[in-house]
Amino acid sequence: MDSRLPIDARASSLMTLLCLIWGLQQVALKAFGADISPLLQIALRSGIAALLVAALMRLQREPFDWAPWRPGLACAALFASEYLLVGQALRYTTASHTVVFLYTAPVFAALGLHLRLPAERLSGLQWAGVAMAFGGVAMAFLGPGAGAGLGPAGLLGDAMALGGGACWGATTVTIRLSRLSSTPPTMTLLWQLLGAFVLLLPASWLLGETHIRPSTQAWLELGFQALVVSFASFLAWFWLLRHYLASRLGIFSFMTPVFGVALGALLLHEPLSARFVAGAALMFAGILVVSLHRILAGLGARVLRA
Repeated sequence: MDSRLPIDARASSLMTLLCLIWGLQQVALKAFGADISPLLQIALRSGIAALLVAALMRLQREPFDWAPWRPGLACAALFASEYLLVGQALRYTTASHTVVFLYTAPVFAALGLHLRLPAERLSGLQWAGVAMAFGGVAMAFLGPGAGAGLGPAGLLGDAMALGGGACWGATTVTIRLSRLSSTPPTMTLLWQLLGAFVLLLPASWLLGETHIRPSTQAWLELGFQALVVSFASFLAWFWLLRHYLASRLGIFSFMTPVFGVALGALLLHEPLSARFVAGAALMFAGILVVSLHRILAGLGARVLRA
């Protein structure tokens, strides 16, 4: 029997704070890009957070289980690829567009699991949600104001952010289909953080993105990314997953792109076309249908019985 709790005031408050942090991370990466390049920020924050996670595991006497190394390496590579694409996307498009397209990940994960697990076959309602989500992506990509109004470069950045969402979805599928699904979450996080550090640090050098302008705000930004985003927020998320129902927590996670868009417009004065906002709304409506299809189907059945 599942002993995890329904959402209470503590979980609601913590999830709202986490979504605010996750929505802010892309905005902060772009805002401080002149002081320290986004890709280098991601590489360094991952290395610092990996050291902190390892120290926490040692303090709690948690074993370092490297046995599932094949899926571990796959997750490390996918996580690094996701943030390589995010780092590049922020060079070409807005933080608002980046966070919205990145959060297509649940649709890609649902499609991947549909192909690999019979128990995860998509229902008719979910296929309708997939169609809505990709219809929203198409609407956001096409027409006036597409690419954040930045022309071909903006479209390239949007495509990279969408690719990041696909990598995130593939990471979810890899974890679900491997021994990592029963591995302590700290170990799974350690694989991902190490992969991002080891792969993205040389990538930042190869791409010429090693710029650092030492300043108080640059170090504060790096501290925020490493301590708050990559360490504290992920551990808090795993704690919530251990104690509360995951399906209910998933509903709250959709606040993240809303916060990202709002903060991008407020702090970076990023333009938002009506077409992009409409496309994003359709996309997230589709993602909600895909993710919450059982709840929606149950509500529909009750309405019909009434």
